[in-house]
Amino acid sequence: MPALLTVVTHYSFDCAAKCQVQDPAVGPQMALPTSLDKDAIREAYEDVRSNLTDNEWAVFKFDGLTIVCSAKGQGFQEFCDEFQDDERAFGYIRIQMGDEMSKRSKFLFLTWIGPEVGVMQRAKMSTDKSIIKDVINNFAVELQVETSADLDLEMFKMHLNKAGGANYGTGVRDV
Repeated sequence: MPALLTVVTHYSFDCAAKCQVQDPAVGPQMALPTSLDKDAIREAYEDVRSNLTDNEWAVFKFDGLTIVCSAKGQGFQEFCDEFQDDERAFGYIRIQMGDEMSKRSKFLFLTWIGPEVGVMQRAKMSTDKSIIKDVINNFAVELQVETSADLDLEMFKMHLNKAGGANYGTGVRDV
């Protein structure tokens, strides 16, 4: 009969409320905090918000423990192509909304957790999201998406319409 191998990892909280992981083979380790390239992220955020630039979106990814602006551009498909199954990321996109009488820009903040991302990285996204939302703080809708099938422009527009309240048009009303 084969020998049974057991690996034990102990979790404890220190007084500074930081997660400590202790592996008997390695010893205690502190969970390292996520940082932010604030200047680059703020610049990309303001670029997307500006009507004077052509950029409609920005994507923010992890470079080690730092969230950085990884891409900016135009076109919804190009935005979607930035999100990979094995990574975590954030997106900020400007979408043209309105009817035949008025057009306006609406902004959506996206949290991407790919289907191949592990449990610990998924759990860390809530704290990482709060860090980036210190810079990206003006949007009509916030969504969390986990599959490429959910990267759907019509679904995004539906959420933006719901968040926008009144949705007028010149169509015929059913009586």
